[in-house]
Amino acid sequence: MTEKDFIPNAKHYTDRLHIIEDGHFTWSSPSNIALVKYWGKKEHQIPENPSISFTLNHCKTITTLSFSKKENDDQFSFDVFLDDDKKDDFKPKIETFFKRIEIYMPFLKAFHFKIETSNTFPHSSGIASSASGMSALALCLMSIEKSIITSNTTLNSVERSFDNNYFIQKASFLARLGSGSACRSLEGDLVVWGEHEKIKGSSNLFGTKYPFEVHKNFKNYQDTILLVDKGEKQVSSTVGHNLMFGHPFAKERFKQAHNNLSSIIDILKTGDLKAFIKIVESEALTLHAMMMTSMPYFILMKPNTLEIINKIWAYREKTNSNVCFTLDAGANVHVLYPEDEANQVLDFIKEELVVYCQNDHYISDKIGLGAKLL
Repeated sequence: MTEKDFIPNAKHYTDRLHIIEDGHFTWSSPSNIALVKYWGKKEHQIPENPSISFTLNHCKTITTLSFSKKENDDQFSFDVFLDDDKKDDFKPKIETFFKRIEIYMPFLKAFHFKIETSNTFPHSSGIASSASGMSALALCLMSIEKSIITSNTTLNSVERSFDNNYFIQKASFLARLGSGSACRSLEGDLVVWGEHEKIKGSSNLFGTKYPFEVHKNFKNYQDTILLVDKGEKQVSSTVGHNLMFGHPFAKERFKQAHNNLSSIIDILKTGDLKAFIKIVESEALTLHAMMMTSMPYFILMKPNTLEIINKIWAYREKTNSNVCFTLDAGANVHVLYPEDEANQVLDFIKEELVVYCQNDHYISDKIGLGAKLL
């Protein structure tokens, strides 16, 4: 598919927009944690390399989008609320998003929107709130579009093609234009984003469900997120991605990601947990290495991040456990482990790792099924 496939026939809107006066939709959309990382992008949120992520279950954003018809349609009109508090500082990012997607959502200026959102985890804490937030908003917008397009009871061929697959693909496509990794937050439990030669149907434009066999070792995989630092991120994702332009190691990094995704296909099929650990931890450390060797350079880990990593390595050496870590672009640590080790690893986390968390705060999660209409 191309971008043009997501541009609707304007006639469907002009003929039916008068039918829809107001309403609201609520979606719950999860965050995700990349195993093979996306870091670096081209114009229009196109990734420099493919990525694959676990969809989380409990770490999610719940967004209600209310809409009411306006008298004029010359500009965007919306208000944003986080946990019932009005957040005007969120508006520039939403307006940028609306400008990017207006060609694909021609009704945006016809309504005033009230965006009410809440997270089940701390905002700007290193958990991908932009991924869950933008995907939830994109799904709400798609629900409005579907109600407009299908408002006539006599469906033509275009309307009949507005099936669930198209709905999810376009929602993922739109979410990507708000936050790149958001396109991986709509479905579960493994999602690929970015073209890869071994994954038919993979696309730079939207996320796709991982199409291959997954060994039972990776079913209900567990993720405990250790909140080392619950404050604002030191470097925004946008700034971090931009640092890949002209980075001396960028080309090799992009090649490495392609190779690691090829390797993880076999790993997920065979259930090789030791090989999984090597790929996942290497990817996490490479992400931070790219930040440390950029110009300007940043160290996003905190001392307690390193303490946790070393504790995990020591525990694994002592017990032969299959626990491992991964990181996003921040200080917090995602502790990953198979379901059959959950009791032992949680005891280890509580006894040895929680002390390194801010206010002893951690979140236990696992692979989830994706977004839901509420």
